[in-house]
Amino acid sequence: MNRIYALLGKRYNASGEKASERIQTWLSGSIPYAYPEIIARHLTDKQIDLLFDSFCQILPFGTGGRRGRVGYGPNRVNLATVSMTVQGHCDYLHATFPERQAMAVVIANDMRVFHDVYKTYLFLGNSHPLLGVSSRFLAKLACQIYVANGITCYFPSPQGNSGILTTPELSYLINQLDAVGGVNISASHNPPDDNGIKVYDQCGSQPIPPVDQILMDVMEHAIGISFVDFDVAVKDKMVRDIPEELHQDYIRGYARLHHDFQDSPTSDIPVVYTPLCGCGLTTVGDLFKEVNIPFLVPPAQDLDPKFAAIPFKVPNPEVFQVTEPARQFADLEGIGIVLSSDPDADRIGLEVKLDDGSWYHFDGNQIAVVLCYLLMLDPQGPCRTGLVIETLVTTKMLREIVRRVEGSLLIDDLLVGFKYVANVLNTLDRTGLYNDVRCSSDQLVLAAEESHGMMILPTVRDKDAAPAALYLATLYQRLRREGKTILDYYLHILQDLGSYVDVHRSIMMVGAEGMLRKNLIMAALREDTPQQLAGFLVREVIDYWDEDKFGPFVSESDRLPRNIIQVVTDSLIVTIRPSGTEPKLKLYCQLLPVEENRPSVKGFDLLKEIQKKSDVIARQVYTELLQSVGINIGYAGLLLPDIIDLDRKIHFEKVIVEQLKDLLSKEKFTEFADLHAWLVEAAAELTPGANPLPAVKEPISYLCDEWAGQFGHISVFNELTCWAKEI
Repeated sequence: MNRIYALLGKRYNASGEKASERIQTWLSGSIPYAYPEIIARHLTDKQIDLLFDSFCQILPFGTGGRRGRVGYGPNRVNLATVSMTVQGHCDYLHATFPERQAMAVVIANDMRVFHDVYKTYLFLGNSHPLLGVSSRFLAKLACQIYVANGITCYFPSPQGNSGILTTPELSYLINQLDAVGGVNISASHNPPDDNGIKVYDQCGSQPIPPVDQILMDVMEHAIGISFVDFDVAVKDKMVRDIPEELHQDYIRGYARLHHDFQDSPTSDIPVVYTPLCGCGLTTVGDLFKEVNIPFLVPPAQDLDPKFAAIPFKVPNPEVFQVTEPARQFADLEGIGIVLSSDPDADRIGLEVKLDDGSWYHFDGNQIAVVLCYLLMLDPQGPCRTGLVIETLVTTKMLREIVRRVEGSLLIDDLLVGFKYVANVLNTLDRTGLYNDVRCSSDQLVLAAEESHGMMILPTVRDKDAAPAALYLATLYQRLRREGKTILDYYLHILQDLGSYVDVHRSIMMVGAEGMLRKNLIMAALREDTPQQLAGFLVREVIDYWDEDKFGPFVSESDRLPRNIIQVVTDSLIVTIRPSGTEPKLKLYCQLLPVEENRPSVKGFDLLKEIQKKSDVIARQVYTELLQSVGINIGYAGLLLPDIIDLDRKIHFEKVIVEQLKDLLSKEKFTEFADLHAWLVEAAAELTPGANPLPAVKEPISYLCDEWAGQFGHISVFNELTCWAKEI
């Protein structure tokens, strides 16, 4: 054991020594549900990286609560970290509301069940304590702790085992039930082996610094956890069902928005909607039913903790590939739109079918622009005047829309995360003023962030897919009657407002090594300020860690959301930040409509031209960031989806590509079926537990073009080329 501790210190320096201290604490038996006997089985050379990653830190509050891989240790989601979070929240609530005699919280959960899809814990065998642990189980555990601390819980369908509640409805209910807070056991759009716990305050919003740091400090030491029997708590009415009428109120509040289109005839034009195997049918689905929008759900895309029908098992509306089965279903049904939401139903996705039969994926910025234009500038829309809120990495097109609507206001400098949007509304409720902007939260028209999050009514203090889906479905129906698509609508906006374009990429870096790489890249940017980026002369570098410019850190938890570097040129803004909830470094490239970026073409050609330019720039930025820490990746690797880990991208280039080239040069396969089978096996680790072939089609298509002169005479190569270029 001492040798393992020494190895941690040698490999990871002070961080390894700190991890060793945490391991000893968790082995001591003082942490509830720590499973010391399981942790002891981690203490081998083979598991040293997993051990460090599991104990290097206490699972932090990110942009969306505490979220991460299910597993053993303080940097994992498990019974111990959830219990300590809940007990700490109880202690915090009692300290914050000492005069309150009766307190209540709302408890939500999604449908997740831990199956170890990625086989992280294969070394533990086929049975260990966390296998089969569900969000529902963890939510019931939370109820037991709250009740033991004298706090009433509102919980969906407490008598059964299948209740679910979305993130936005949780936020709504906290206000309606006069609760002091709530939690949601969910990992949102993360892969199936992840889970998390979002903590909400009495406003229905997630805490921002320094409150989240106070919570974290309390939670870290909350090992004296109290429990009561769940069934007894239900019998004593300390765990109560959520009143059905409140769900109906939530739905009807959004249904009233449909009156914005009351001049339009009732439409029988259907839409395809997929909850991506999550909870969205209880919100988006129920809203569509309320306003009589006909919708179809693709097969096998209702509740499923394994996300079996979702490509890559990544139920994220940001990723175009995940709706491929839904688009195929829409093709069969003759429907020209696919709407989607992630498993906790707070993000919205949009794909639109074009006249040539192809599908166009709208990113979060484009969805925000369509909604904002529809709400404020479209003469057939509600023509609203009021407040628009966005984060600092969201499209600058919203600024132009607001500028054209007299009497409207824009707040556009927020840190990433909808909790900062909610903080604006909470501040307006208290003071009527936010950073010299005087207005009311009731004046909200739209709040948006690039990661497909939209808020349209201030009654929900978090993003919500439901109202966005309502407006997009209704707009689709209107345009369908006119023989147009939502892309036509967006192209009109682009022509009107200017050729803005935004590209978002992520460098996925998992595990302890990934964490070190992220830190090294950010440190390299700070130590060696770039004079040029992607060929553009740098005019300004803005570091949000600069305390002279942005004020002192209000807590340690303030460091993570402010770990942002923005590089500004005359025609390009690039923002780099580590994700707060996922193992990735995010980069946002915003191309501005200055003269040098202004294409001469119009319509779809304009969009394709500026997107092509911005894609090239984003790839160059991606490459230069990696080169700053001595990592080189080629063009084929850059074409792999960003959901694939960097090490696997490097493996693809150095091993799989070279093996494929060797097999073709030696004409090892005479039948394409044999080559296809080899490729499935060779690429399996790129997307563990999911079919890897959709991920490799684009890079292989590129490679086929590169190799055409070498292997064009080989029939199996020609078949590979045709397969890779299939639309």
